[in-house]
Amino acid sequence: MAFIDYYKILEVDKKATEADIKKAYRKMARKYHPDLNPNDKEAERKFKEINEANEVLSHAENRKKYDEYGENWQHAEQYEKAKQQGQYSRGGQQDGYGGFSGGGGGDFSDFFESMFGGRASGGGGRRRSAQFKGQDFSTELHLDLKDVYTTHKRTLTINGKNIRITIPAGVENGQQIKISGLGGEGSSGVPKGDLYITFTVENHTNFKLDNHNLYSTVDLDLYTAILGGEITADTFDGKVKLTVKPGTQNGTKVKLKGKGFPIYKKEGEFGDLYITYQIQIPTNLTEKEAALFTELAKLRTT
Repeated sequence: MAFIDYYKILEVDKKATEADIKKAYRKMARKYHPDLNPNDKEAERKFKEINEANEVLSHAENRKKYDEYGENWQHAEQYEKAKQQGQYSRGGQQDGYGGFSGGGGGDFSDFFESMFGGRASGGGGRRRSAQFKGQDFSTELHLDLKDVYTTHKRTLTINGKNIRITIPAGVENGQQIKISGLGGEGSSGVPKGDLYITFTVENHTNFKLDNHNLYSTVDLDLYTAILGGEITADTFDGKVKLTVKPGTQNGTKVKLKGKGFPIYKKEGEFGDLYITYQIQIPTNLTEKEAALFTELAKLRTT
């Protein structure tokens, strides 16, 4: 059975950190995404491989199983159970599935073939049918920051089928969620696999998002900054009126509590909005305006 090297697929080292794997996955998923490579069968195949590799390596438990059992990682629990029952021993003992001998490192491929429906070695070559959970599916969903400000529904096409899912407000870029039972069919009535969705959230707004807080810059005319007054500023979901204090300095920050981004799976909770005032210096002054500013300057120095 050919070994699938998920590390090679994502072009990362076996000692790669979780962050390294996430970065490599995003880079390659963007490169081979079907939307960017229409009618390209090779890119489609590569995209599926990348998602499969990420599904395994981005989950600590799955990665641990994969590192130990290779492509048979999904059947690690069955193997461990068999080992506990004395049906397999790494030390070369005879097992209960047709005389498999582990010998030192153990030939896991032979073991899994005999245990899960492959050709049994010895013992009459009896075949055993497997009952496994269905295949897990992985996909990537591209959204705009405005899309994830509110909880909404989307229709996705997965393996030729249209499914309706609810996307909670506050989903973050690179976040992955699991929807149980939306994967492939299981054999012999066992449960279906799961669907893993990785979100790519792009920000095309004038707001910067950082840990649920939003940041923006608002232009403030010189006269309002000096004398004070009232201005209208944009928030993510509308406009608000702000009172500007007299003598406001350039770079002054104001905090609007609860006007930030929604917090994932915490209904009604939001981050804050921080606005920085950027004072606009008037240009192209008329002679009269220049004279008035000159007079003001004299008043300030006397």
